[in-house]
Amino acid sequence: MQYVKIPGERIGVLIGEGGATLRKIESHANVTIEVDSDNHRVQIENTKAPFEELTAADIVKAIGRGFSPKVALLLLKDDDTTFDLIELKRLSRNENDMKRHKSRLIGKHGRTRATMEDLTDTKIVIYGSTVGIIGSYQQVDLVRSAVEMIIDGSRHGSVYGFLERKRQETNESK
Repeated sequence: MQYVKIPGERIGVLIGEGGATLRKIESHANVTIEVDSDNHRVQIENTKAPFEELTAADIVKAIGRGFSPKVALLLLKDDDTTFDLIELKRLSRNENDMKRHKSRLIGKHGRTRATMEDLTDTKIVIYGSTVGIIGSYQQVDLVRSAVEMIIDGSRHGSVYGFLERKRQETNESK
């Protein structure tokens, strides 16, 4: 059994219209889900396949951290697709520092986030004090490195160049 806490404003998204999203997660991941709206707590259970239970927990966490249900369900696509969460509070000295980091990661009109998504074939959401990433293990690791580079003060162009080189290396090795 897994328990996941999500922000109250994301519970409606998790449940979906008439419970449609919840039923979809339950049927695709072979789990049962109970939502405690008062405490913002979600219980996920699958007595037969613990791996499916962990995947369903990641789907719930992803929705709770700002991903749409459609994107979060990509975690069921294959065993290589993963969800990672970067806590910006841990990488920031104070609240102003965290706001600056978020601004640099989002970019003007969301361009930095979108460029990182395009260069790594991942989905990225910056929500609250976290950066959520969905993609293959290798690509998620690249985004994690790029996020750390941006937080450490690297120029955006340098980060994009790094991601482009890594993408070329990956394409050449295929």
